[in-house]
Amino acid sequence: MAKTKPGKKDVDSYTIKGTNKIVRPGDCVLMRPSDTDKPPYVARVEKIEADHRNNMKVHVRWYYRPEESIGGRRQFHGAKELFLSDHFDVQSAHTIEGKCIVHSFKNYTKLENVGAEDYFCRFEYKAATGGFTPDRVAVYCKCEMPYNPDDLMVQCEGCKDWFHPSCMGMTIEEAKKLEQFMCSDCNSDDDAKRSLNSFPVSPPAEAKCREDPVLAGTRGFLIYWVEASLIYPVEPPHLSINVCYV
Repeated sequence: MAKTKPGKKDVDSYTIKGTNKIVRPGDCVLMRPSDTDKPPYVARVEKIEADHRNNMKVHVRWYYRPEESIGGRRQFHGAKELFLSDHFDVQSAHTIEGKCIVHSFKNYTKLENVGAEDYFCRFEYKAATGGFTPDRVAVYCKCEMPYNPDDLMVQCEGCKDWFHPSCMGMTIEEAKKLEQFMCSDCNSDDDAKRSLNSFPVSPPAEAKCREDPVLAGTRGFLIYWVEASLIYPVEPPHLSINVCYV
């Protein structure tokens, strides 16, 4: 093993006390807070080391919950959302309570069942400044908010934009009974809502760029998520949201 400091060495793994769960560098873990009333902290293990007495330390990179950030929790933040921060730390391995999985936003939206150990991350967070990467995201609905995977949304069959039932004057129960929907801008008749067979209930994790060249007055999103980059066909401030709030 490579020496890191006198009397210390890197180790490949650590077995969580009282369990048979093995933690390795790259794993995400739940760490016991000093205040037992708080939920466990979430961190990504960067390195594990032991001293000459075999006391184990873990070098971690912290995930922040939205409420722990400078801007606080916003309406579009999911209940299981985390921000990967630039805050690194060293902790005793004995504070590790368990393992968890921090999914990409795209993979999280594909989960059929979300377990207690499942989280997701779509932003990196600069703890000192409160800045985010990326600092802009696609917005949806008349309320022009980013997608919260905890919220059901309905897709307009006409314009293909996504809407919250409450913003359309519907309850969630009413929306779940729909299999096709036309927003008020596409069809103002009372017959705009009708039942068919199949109906999606959430927007895609990655918004795709429309081919429609007419962008003036377009509803929904004009900022499109394409893999790891953002493409701006136009940049109307009211149709994007800056998440670098300080």
